[in-house]
Amino acid sequence: MAYNLLKGKKGIIFGALDENSIAWKTAESVHAEGGTFVLTNAPVAMRMGQIKELAEKTGSEIIPADATSEEDLENLVSQSMEILGGKIDFVLHSIGMSINVRKGRHYTDEKYDFTAKGWDVSALSFHKVLQTLYKAEAMNEWGSIVALTYMAAQRVFPDYNDMADNKAYLESVARSFGYFFGKEKKVRVNTISQSPTATTAGTGVKGFDGFINYAEKMSPLGNASAQDCANYTVSLFSDLTRKVTMQNLFHDGGFSNTGVSQDVIEHFSS
Repeated sequence: MAYNLLKGKKGIIFGALDENSIAWKTAESVHAEGGTFVLTNAPVAMRMGQIKELAEKTGSEIIPADATSEEDLENLVSQSMEILGGKIDFVLHSIGMSINVRKGRHYTDEKYDFTAKGWDVSALSFHKVLQTLYKAEAMNEWGSIVALTYMAAQRVFPDYNDMADNKAYLESVARSFGYFFGKEKKVRVNTISQSPTATTAGTGVKGFDGFINYAEKMSPLGNASAQDCANYTVSLFSDLTRKVTMQNLFHDGGFSNTGVSQDVIEHFSS
């Protein structure tokens, strides 16, 4: 059911790859709620995914951009304002990549060239996006910027590897830049710490199937799906959350506050 929560609002959505991705689901939900947007992804990711199909479905234009490139981001922001006819109300940063994970490098045996690249793509890119929007004065007052993160930023999940460090940096950027964006531009900056989700990126993590089952047993409400996350993101883009900023918002069915569940106890007692 749609409520026209984003009627008249305009934005940019980073990272939609295929129908399993949170950014894809968010784009569909934003469209259903009356929002219009530009879709963007790195050129290499666009060749792998089906972003053109999403653009057609939502009546959106696509602007390829490498989120680690300041020049690409400046072009993205200026073109988006031109296409959308004015300043921007919402932005979703849904970008993450670890070469160490892809190459099977253990956390205790990182190749630091891989680490630096993954940090640039997954975390520093968020600062670059925020800085580009800030300098261009591209955001409307009471606009909302959201990035996706994971609880490995606070607690140890061994196979999450250097992505845990990247997410910790990402969350810090949201707080620090969120202060300046709020104080000077009346713009909100938040992160959503999502349940383990069966996206193309998520399933690349070693032991993912076992962990998603464990999280399901631990969470009183069960894992939050990609669609659930899209719905939550819409609420953060809307005017209903105008005074929410600089927060890391756990969206995980209660997992983050559960020490142990009866389901897990029974599993290991049998």
